[in-house]
Amino acid sequence: MSENSPLVRVHVNIELSAASLQAVVANSKMKAGPDEKGRYRVDTADALAALISTFLREKGFDAFARDETNY
Repeated sequence: MSENSPLVRVHVNIELSAASLQAVVANSKMKAGPDEKGRYRVDTADALAALISTFLREKGFDAFARDETNY
């Protein structure tokens, strides 16, 4: 697979620390800011997915996935 192969969306279950999830929620809310009623309108699941996708792209997950020793 090349670095330019099409992206597909997959839904998976992952394990991450509670501290990481708390950071994603807090930072997503801070970035979105409250609406006029003081509510935060942000989908933190989408924010987490985007953050993980960015991490995987930047850290070379394609090469990691091709390496049989990682299985």
